[in-house]
Amino acid sequence: MAEHLRSAGIAPEVVLCSSARRTRQTLEGIEAGFPEPKPRVEIEDGLYNTTAGAMLDRVREISGETSSVMLIAHNPGTHDLAVLLAGGGTDLERMASKFPTAALATLSFDGEWADLNPGVARLESFVAPKDL
Repeated sequence: MAEHLRSAGIAPEVVLCSSARRTRQTLEGIEAGFPEPKPRVEIEDGLYNTTAGAMLDRVREISGETSSVMLIAHNPGTHDLAVLLAGGGTDLERMASKFPTAALATLSFDGEWADLNPGVARLESFVAPKDL
């Protein structure tokens, strides 16, 4: 997945990562794929095994000066959040049907983080480990 991040030019400004060991291991595995400057990483207990609604509330707290965020958390919350936010886009049906461990959904939307609501984002890409 690190090579995919590098080749696709995915460069989040901020990474919000659950404090769980497995999510921190995922982060360690993909960090090499981030270009310089490396993103600011925030390890958060509140992302451990939480709901899509709680994750959405957390993302809405992101500073308006931040243009991109990566969330590394747990299913089913992560899957539910991606489906909740995506109002359309590439591979939406495939993502909605299954969101395997270490999958990457890239979503975009216009507006402020505080205004992020269900259905306002576009699924730009969905990559599962078996796709690589």
